Amino acid sequence: MAADRLKVGPIMCHAHGLCAELLPEMVRLDEWGYPILADGPVPPVLRSDARAAVAACPTLALRLRSD
Repeated sequence: MAADRLKVGPIMCHAHGLCAELLPEMVRLDEWGYPILADGPVPPVLRSDARAAVAACPTLALRLRSD
């Protein structure tokens, strides 16, 4: 089974910060408000929160991908 990982499209991201609010365990913001994603797969306990963060991204920059 492939592991799900968060990815961000840097060109599409406009630094709204919603992903960090919804998934602080895996996303922190840099000094300009752009997301810095945790390395590694999304833990099973956080998958539903990760899906919610992806769905809430206003510019569709955040994605959940399988390796």
